[in-house]
Amino acid sequence: MDDQPRRRSAGSAHHSIIAQDAAALEHLGHKQELKRNFSMISMLGLAFAILNTWTALAASISLALPSGGPSSVIWGLMVAGICNLCLAASLAEFLSAWPTAGGQYHWAAIVAWKNWSRSLSYATGWINVSGWVALTATGGLLGSTFIINIISLLHPDYEAEPWHQFLIYIAFTLISLLINAFSTRLLPLFTKAAFFWSLTGFAVISITILACASPNYQSGAFVYGEFINEVQWPDGLAWMLGLLQGAFSLTGFDAVAHMIEEIPQPQVRGPRIMLYCIGIGMGTGFVFLSCMLFCVNNIDDVIESSAGPLLQIFMDATQNPAGSVCLLMFPLVCMLFTSTTLMTTSSRMSYAFARDHGLPFSRIFAQVHPKLDVPLNALLWTAGWVVVFGCIFLGSSSTFNAITSASVVALGVTYAIPPSINVLRGRKMLPPNRAFKLTGAVGWILNLVGIGWTILTTVLFVFPPELPVTSENMNYCIVAFGVILLIAVVTWIFDGRKNYTGPHVDVEGLEKGQIVGVEGIPEPSIKKTTSNTKAVA
Repeated sequence: MDDQPRRRSAGSAHHSIIAQDAAALEHLGHKQELKRNFSMISMLGLAFAILNTWTALAASISLALPSGGPSSVIWGLMVAGICNLCLAASLAEFLSAWPTAGGQYHWAAIVAWKNWSRSLSYATGWINVSGWVALTATGGLLGSTFIINIISLLHPDYEAEPWHQFLIYIAFTLISLLINAFSTRLLPLFTKAAFFWSLTGFAVISITILACASPNYQSGAFVYGEFINEVQWPDGLAWMLGLLQGAFSLTGFDAVAHMIEEIPQPQVRGPRIMLYCIGIGMGTGFVFLSCMLFCVNNIDDVIESSAGPLLQIFMDATQNPAGSVCLLMFPLVCMLFTSTTLMTTSSRMSYAFARDHGLPFSRIFAQVHPKLDVPLNALLWTAGWVVVFGCIFLGSSSTFNAITSASVVALGVTYAIPPSINVLRGRKMLPPNRAFKLTGAVGWILNLVGIGWTILTTVLFVFPPELPVTSENMNYCIVAFGVILLIAVVTWIFDGRKNYTGPHVDVEGLEKGQIVGVEGIPEPSIKKTTSNTKAVA
């Protein structure tokens, strides 16, 4: 009999929290349109499904092994993890102060110098939108690659054609679109399932390959200390290029920022999730890589295998094609989860930027479907571009790879922009009573390490992977990233300069921290805040 009053009390408390979150979002310039359906676990599941660190590491291990060997694979992940934790902690301060789906471009607008606020915010927004749209293509790419690898293992005479992988890639894209469009109310359950499936797969595969490979293991010296340089760069540079595998496997931790309007108590839970997903990624990645490398028979076979590095290692351990394919089902399903959650996050980023008139035809992309409770047009925008990238893959796989590499560079650049501005302004731009705070020297050190890591990886990501450089192994990432910057500049000149307003902030309703980058103008679409609303000048 006592259960009913308790449930009513819990329900009313939950509704009260939701109402407070909606009021806080209104002070930040936007009315609550999306439902706050995600819990702490389901949002952590979404964030971890996007990183999917152990799967991403396994799929890309053949890129790092020739450039540094096992030592670069293992310790490169640790270096990347620590530096990304510094960067995530720097962004977590902003997220706790201003929890909006706009994320980096919104924060840049608030903390930047008045005369540069709008243009810096606009550039950050375009780079972030482009990065997320391009990153969404990686889910279908890796998933389709796993399926092609299975066919190659089971049918040695099979000759893969680009259109084979393209059709599988399109299937991943369509499934992700349908789940996002018509099952948005079930997404929290979907992301919970993604989280537990990934952890279960990690445990099952690690235990199975160790048990099957016993007692024929590589030595600890090989796994944690072996250095290999087959790329002809100087040894130090070759090892640093191997860091990129770890950097790629931890890219996308800002997903929680772009989904933040769909979780209660965002200023507290958001920063925690941002840090937790990287920590879990580091832990699972370190253990999984260790298990794989202990079970490797021959490094060259792993690098050159037509069935892919992951299946080759499974074969080395189990000596059984059927068993190896069964184990690969875990990362394959993980990639479906990843593809879906990437599209979710990308659509929210595009939707948020369109709300502030950052995209062409912003009114269309800023709409939330009244029955589906999802920014359907932003979803179609993301899916359309992913299909376009797939068509590019049909014509040139190197161009497609350049686009996906540029997505990692683009996101990394946006991670560094808000803390860089804050550092240049003496770390005085954040409200003092925010929920997550880096104090004193700790804040300076973490900010500077994170910014330095972004500069280093941005340079490394545009390096050719090996010498001598030819038209075939040339890294065209710099060209793809240059196109992103060019689009941002051109759209600013012809559209953004006139129409982009930037975020509107009710300063009186927020903390009484100094907000220099915004200047007062009324915003009629935000109720009850017109007298105290400030927007980017």
